[in-house]
Amino acid sequence: MEDTIYGPKSDSSELSDEAESSNYVMYRHRPEWKDVQPVPQDDGPSQVVKIAYSDKFVDVFDYFRAILQSGEKSERSLELVTDAISLNPANYTVWIYRLEIVLHLEIDLYKELEYISNVIREFTKNYQVWQYRKNIVEMLNDPSDELKFTASILDMDAKNYHAWQYRQWVLTTYSNLMENELDFVETLLSQDMRNNSAWNQRYFVIYNTDPSNETIDKELHYTFDRIKILSKNESAWNYLRGLLLYSENGNLEVKVRNFCNELYDKGNRSPHLLSCMIDLLDADENLKESNDTEKIKFVLKLCFELATIYDPMRRFYWAYVSNDIENKYSISNHETKINVY
Repeated sequence: MEDTIYGPKSDSSELSDEAESSNYVMYRHRPEWKDVQPVPQDDGPSQVVKIAYSDKFVDVFDYFRAILQSGEKSERSLELVTDAISLNPANYTVWIYRLEIVLHLEIDLYKELEYISNVIREFTKNYQVWQYRKNIVEMLNDPSDELKFTASILDMDAKNYHAWQYRQWVLTTYSNLMENELDFVETLLSQDMRNNSAWNQRYFVIYNTDPSNETIDKELHYTFDRIKILSKNESAWNYLRGLLLYSENGNLEVKVRNFCNELYDKGNRSPHLLSCMIDLLDADENLKESNDTEKIKFVLKLCFELATIYDPMRRFYWAYVSNDIENKYSISNHETKINVY
């Protein structure tokens, strides 16, 4: 028995419905397209699922396959691919052919950039639309509006992966645009300190600007201040761990360890704080050399507290960490033995 599913849906189906309810004329009924024989979609002899495309979708893509076969690049074919994109903006073949038509007709690329801007605003989380924009910007070699444009998209959704990925491409390709990026990130973090994408972008900027010791120290204290405000914000703690990669001779570890101890002594029991303290203590070379029993027992205590009180969802993980530390230092503490069952 052959099943039927309906597609494509989401935003594209809404556009299709709106078009069909207007005075839209099918391509098969347009006199200027009489010379073209439409090419139906061939799903093979053993079609398991029949997709219930709309009449307009079938009509447009039958004619698109026809001009793709003939290689026609004309004004009317540009109109056709525009309709095809409105119905399915994820079809990369249509985008590739559109670019070929645009170049063949010598269309003003700035007008094409305006066109793709409007498409992206409608379909913000579509890989193909961002790739097409990248192609146009590369040909123009003009990124002057790109940061402003991506900022407008991120204003709609500050965690749009495609917009961030594209923005990073712009910044690495045209490095002179990096200067004000930290200010942009700071604006987003002031709106939402939990915005992991903004924290990631902050690290991206630091990593790509060859930071000085002064810059890293400034970032360290910036992160300390944000953690004090929201200590259960995992994004800030991950950023802090990233900064430790810039540590020389353990100088940053000392500052982070002191910061963590201060929070802990004040009664803070954020799972991210305790986790960071465990990692720092376990990585402490002095602890390995001295085999300080009290510090090791304190680490085991932190694992126990996480497994039983502050992070029980990951109790199996903390039991593993605890056992690993016990084996590493040949020590056992029955008071903090974690029972995962």
